[in-house]
Amino acid sequence: MAENGQQTALLKEIQSRFEHKLKESEIDLLEYWKEHVDRVAGMKPEMQVRKISEMMANRIRILKRQ
Repeated sequence: MAENGQQTALLKEIQSRFEHKLKESEIDLLEYWKEHVDRVAGMKPEMQVRKISEMMANRIRILKRQ
């Protein structure tokens, strides 16, 4: 029974670490794209929006290959 409790505690710890890492990744991603959107506000929007779209499409292609 003690082994089951240890496994449960380990699983909770792993889940907590995973959720923390996922949250950090989401924050990084949002900060990255916010920076680009902020640049759009100060430049020629149509050119910047096109560039951001191309960057996103490229990243999607890379992720699909992996």
